[in-house]
Amino acid sequence: QVQLVESGGGSVQAGGSLRLSCAASRSTYSSYCVAWFRQAPGNEREGVAAISPDGGRIYYTDSVQGRFIISQDSAKNTVFLQMNSLKPEDTAMYYCAAKFAYCGSLGWNERNVYQYWGQGTQVTVSS
Repeated sequence: QVQLVESGGGSVQAGGSLRLSCAASRSTYSSYCVAWFRQAPGNEREGVAAISPDGGRIYYTDSVQGRFIISQDSAKNTVFLQMNSLKPEDTAMYYCAAKFAYCGSLGWNERNVYQYWGQGTQVTVSS
């Protein structure tokens, strides 16, 4: 069993930055594909970014490409999501998720294949 704990959410004005963290309960990131998802009220949960266990493969959804950066610190069992140039439409609950499976360009953003989820951290961007 893997437990994931997100932190770093908050309220920020448009154009600002936040850094989210996802800490795992044990050394997970050597074997798991880890992703960030988000869900705004009334919307489906969507994949934002994902990183392969060795960090060699990284994926972003189009709407955050060039603004968000996913990274990992394997020694600390933590994955980060640096969010820059935030927009009001980035407002959502952000979740990290992990799957013990290949982290490929097809399927990285399919929420049903992720076995482990955190409780989420709220990000609110005001205009």
